Amino acid sequence: MTYSILDSWKSKTNKSQFRYSQLFHKFPFSPVLHRLLISALAVMIFCLGVIPQAAIALEPTQSSVQPYLDQVVNQLTEFRLDNGLKFIVLERHQAPVVSFLTYADVGGIDESDGKTGVAHFLEHLAFKGTKRIGTIDYKAEKPLLESLEQLDTQIRTAKSQGKKDDLAKLETKFKSLESQALKLVKQNEIGQIVEQAGGVGLNANTSTEATRYFYSFPANKLELWMSLESERFLDPVFREFYKEKDVILEERRMRVENSPVGLMVEKFIDTAFKVHPYRRPVIGYDEDIRNLSPTDVKQFFDSYYVPNNLVIAIVGDVKPNEVKKLAQVYFGRYPAKLKAQAKITPEPKQTEPREFTLKLPTQPWYFQGYHRPGITHPDNAVYDIIGSLLSDGRTSRLYKSLVEKQSLALAAHGVSGFPGDKYPNLMLFYALTSPGHTVDDLAIALGKEIEKLKIEPVSTTELQRVKTQARAGLLRSLDSNMGMAQQLLEYEVKTGSWRNLFKQLENIAAVTPADIQRVAQVTFTRENCTVGKLLSKEG
Repeated sequence: MTYSILDSWKSKTNKSQFRYSQLFHKFPFSPVLHRLLISALAVMIFCLGVIPQAAIALEPTQSSVQPYLDQVVNQLTEFRLDNGLKFIVLERHQAPVVSFLTYADVGGIDESDGKTGVAHFLEHLAFKGTKRIGTIDYKAEKPLLESLEQLDTQIRTAKSQGKKDDLAKLETKFKSLESQALKLVKQNEIGQIVEQAGGVGLNANTSTEATRYFYSFPANKLELWMSLESERFLDPVFREFYKEKDVILEERRMRVENSPVGLMVEKFIDTAFKVHPYRRPVIGYDEDIRNLSPTDVKQFFDSYYVPNNLVIAIVGDVKPNEVKKLAQVYFGRYPAKLKAQAKITPEPKQTEPREFTLKLPTQPWYFQGYHRPGITHPDNAVYDIIGSLLSDGRTSRLYKSLVEKQSLALAAHGVSGFPGDKYPNLMLFYALTSPGHTVDDLAIALGKEIEKLKIEPVSTTELQRVKTQARAGLLRSLDSNMGMAQQLLEYEVKTGSWRNLFKQLENIAAVTPADIQRVAQVTFTRENCTVGKLLSKEG
């Protein structure tokens, strides 16, 4: 049930086996850490099968995190090119493989009103190639692409003016030109190059706050990665634009319009946030997606895919000096340029409860959320622990109470850091009613469990169990090269330093029962609560 809920909101593009068949992919992270990893949602839906590599020995039973940090410090190199692009390189020589992750500090929150979905659309198009890759003859292809955009503008104008005769002629001409352009495309050439060179896990994802591109190569293919990755962001060609638009619109229909839970999540976020761009879906609104043009995507790319807004992690069997030399050759070609500054309007404090009800043909669901601060807040670890206590796994309070003991729910989950964690966000709880029970039954039971946190200190035994799970889960996420690359970049970009990844372990250990009560009392208030009820609609 968790997967279907998260599917409907977080837009993720699966390019496994070089196909765009799904919005969502998975990263190799433990699901017990809803917020500890990158964000609550990403943890549960990132689960891409990457070749496991031997890791630095990180033993979760040690009392100090300093040994972990020391090992990473000794094997990690950081450098920044003259144009502002930063690299983080971690040596792991246990196996002749390397994982690469390019992190663009841009996502759904950076989009303009009326242009929602452009960040995700760009992620799709980043796999379409360049002037040299993905085309049989770019010189012949270029004028066709330009003509298609002009015709698309004319078609939309004819539709708005109701000129049916003109519209039919324009659409016929459009289809003819599009067919000609597609004949010049080398389908999935980037994917084919990667696959033939022994690469695995070619993929990407877009979230509210970031866009990530990643895959792994044999260690002797370092320069090939440098060449491919630098070129696709230096000289991209957004071919197959209208074909990809249809794919994205179909994904939205499947994940939102045709999904009661998808509609519920979209409505919940729109209710909980009034001004902050977290309220908008990463995939975009249907009308906005339809109106996006190649020029819109190009302008977004030019504004945000600039060197000082990109960070690259390389983890595996590499030599930092060689990485730096090749990075200067390939990525040093990027001209220095300042990123555009998106205007992120802070969400005002919620001062009264909010509630809505949807009636759709589905089983009843109950949603309840509370605003919480972002990842850099001093109480971030406390919120993580609260989330784990209430909703992490079969030993969590919600599962044991709502599902096992009272049989009120078939499933009960929670996430902390929804729909992103860079800015103040939500702690969200949701449950699926069991037969014979109502969403109101769930509301009462959930309220009691939340109230317990406010008035009863958590026992030392229970708190230690949750801390151990959180600590072990975070460390397990660092076992693979790709997992380590992901975590280093998340903390580097969102908190200002990758070292805060290890500081988080210390913060988890320092959480006390008093901290939990204090934060629960401040957060779980009536005026800070948003409730959503998804009821069954007969017929």
